[in-house]
Amino acid sequence: MKDIVKAWNNALTFLYDRIDYERQDTPQQVQSFKLNRMHELMRRLGSPQQHLRIIHIAGTKGKGSTAHMIASVLQAAGLRCGLYTSPHLETLEERFVINGMACQPAKLIELVELVRPAVEEMDQLATTTGQHVGRPTFFEITTAIAFLYFHQQEVDLAVVEVGLGGRLDSTNVCQPCVSVITSISYDHVHLLGDTLHLIATEKGGIIKPGVPVVSGVQQDEPRATIQEIAQRRGSPLWSIQENFFIGDSDGSHESFDCLVTVGSQQKTWQQLQLGLHGKHQRNNAAVALAVVACLQQQGWDIPDEAVHRGLADVHCPARIEIVAKNPVVLIDTAHNPASVHSLVQYLETRPRAARNILVFATSCDKDVSGMLRLLLPAFDNVILTRYVTNPRALAVEELEQECQAVLATSENRELEQSIPFIESCEDPTAAWERVSMLGSPQDLICVTGSFYLAGEIRKLVAGTPASQIVS
Repeated sequence: MKDIVKAWNNALTFLYDRIDYERQDTPQQVQSFKLNRMHELMRRLGSPQQHLRIIHIAGTKGKGSTAHMIASVLQAAGLRCGLYTSPHLETLEERFVINGMACQPAKLIELVELVRPAVEEMDQLATTTGQHVGRPTFFEITTAIAFLYFHQQEVDLAVVEVGLGGRLDSTNVCQPCVSVITSISYDHVHLLGDTLHLIATEKGGIIKPGVPVVSGVQQDEPRATIQEIAQRRGSPLWSIQENFFIGDSDGSHESFDCLVTVGSQQKTWQQLQLGLHGKHQRNNAAVALAVVACLQQQGWDIPDEAVHRGLADVHCPARIEIVAKNPVVLIDTAHNPASVHSLVQYLETRPRAARNILVFATSCDKDVSGMLRLLLPAFDNVILTRYVTNPRALAVEELEQECQAVLATSENRELEQSIPFIESCEDPTAAWERVSMLGSPQDLICVTGSFYLAGEIRKLVAGTPASQIVS
């Protein structure tokens, strides 16, 4: 047992000692990200990604939920499906999933040891040869591990989520059978550009010549950009509201229909149920269903029953995830105004709680004021904090200043009528303890602003009751 623990700690040290743009300040120029290093690493590992049939997913928001939906449907169809997502919420193994099961620590240790020689050879060359491509980063290594793992386990299909952007993302060394772009909105503007056209250009970089593209992008400017890239590369494009559509089954909002049209062929699914909360998830489901239709056209056997069951059973942690009741505890990874808007829309559909209590923390590179302008009117109490697992967390003092600035300049009438009570806690543990004292069974507690806050609070919910919550 001690040997396994030691090997596990060594593996984690090897990975986390690398440059990690998820947990460190990201470079100020997108040119800092290059694919030549990733190509070299994959070549040294035998290019396992070339032997995989991959669904490659980019997008500002919705890509994680869409990836989980597609994987759930494929698993329900009896296919062996790999799923690679990032970042993880609680454990590294969450990134590498096959048919709903995360990679076991012992297997991950084995995979790290397989990639270690190639990485160390590249490290040595980077030290001795000025013109070499450089030392592989944390995300490059974990992506290589995912490709290697899925190839070893002989998955039928692998669903691979882009980490950042698309064009220069480490996952973009693959040759997919379907490329997917879920949505385009403002995020990581210092890296991807400050217009929707520039952001769409970066995300559209995953489009490969002749490979079908499924797009959930609806705004005119980025939609046109995706269309232009697809046309230039000769890639068939399936777009929402043009090739596939969603609608209520019976007006009750409890089920929905989806119609996919390609050329003269039509495919309709009726009375679908979705295991994820929020009406915005229906757009993500429509994108997932268009991918399924595309795969069916390529010859994959995915029965309608598998579609219904896969969507109904899908679970995506921390996407409007209700982890407890009495009081309701809702955890969401929203970290930009577009995803916060979807969260607030969902809250408006719920029966009003005695109090809505917000626990909020975010990263220093996010549109904090944009998120707070949407969040503050929806809550009675706000607890600001700073997560501890990532140095990019914004200081509590700066969050306080952002709140005061939003309140001082707000044109929102709801805020003028009801200003929430705002307080601060130094870390998520203190914030959860405060919620435990403050919350009553009739309240709703919402945790949002970051993947890292979601992961830290999720652990605390499992171990520390808020006012003796009853799940």
